[in-house]
Amino acid sequence: MNAIKNLIRGNKLFRKYQFDEFKDDLSELNATGQKPEILFITCCDSRITIDFMVGSKPGDLFILRNIGNFVPPFSLNGDFHGTASAIEYAVSILNVSHIIVCGHSYCGACKSLYEDIPDTQHYINIKKWLQLGQEAKNLTLENKHLYQTLSDLYKATEKNSVICQVKNLLTYPAIKEKIELNNITIHGWYYNLDDGSIEYYDKNENSFKQISEYLNYY
Repeated sequence: MNAIKNLIRGNKLFRKYQFDEFKDDLSELNATGQKPEILFITCCDSRITIDFMVGSKPGDLFILRNIGNFVPPFSLNGDFHGTASAIEYAVSILNVSHIIVCGHSYCGACKSLYEDIPDTQHYINIKKWLQLGQEAKNLTLENKHLYQTLSDLYKATEKNSVICQVKNLLTYPAIKEKIELNNITIHGWYYNLDDGSIEYYDKNENSFKQISEYLNYY
C-alpha cells in the first residue's frame, strides 16, 4: 500500500472507530471557537506524535512545528515570520496561559549544526534557519570535555537548544508583559524517542529532570 492510500485508509478507520469519541467536543469548539490553554512548540520530525505523547485531544493544544523547534528572537522588520506570527497569535489572540518548547532526542537539526551544509540554493533557507541553533552549539562546546561520544554531544546540544529557545521567547513583548503579570508560564521539555519519557528543564537548578518531578518554575 502506498503512502497516500495508507492515509486515506487511516481516515476511514478514524471516522469509523474514533471520531465519535471527540464529536461532541468538536461540535462545541466549532460553535464557540478554539480556546487552547497551551502553545506547544516542537519539531517537524515525523517521529514526534504529540497526541500520543501527552494524551491530548482536539482543542487542548495550539501546535507550532518547525525544524529543530527553534524560536527566532522578536523582530520588528515585518518580514514573513511564520513561527513568530504563530507565537503572537497564541499569546495575544488565543491568550494561552502556557508555552511549552519541546525538544527531542536524535534531532536532525541539532546534529546538522556540526555538519557542512552545501552552499547552494537548495539549502539556502535551511542554512539560515540553523543559525538559530548556533548559541546552543556554542554552549555545548564550552563543555565539550564532558561528552564521551558524539551521541552525548548531540544530546547536550538538543537540551541546550531548548534552554536557548525558551530564552528567545522572552524577547517577545507580549510574553514579557504576561510573565510580569503572572499570566503565562513557559516550560522547556525534552522528549526521549527511545522510551517515550519526557524531561523538563528546572531553571533554578539548571538541569533537566523527569516530568514526574515537575513543578512550575517561572
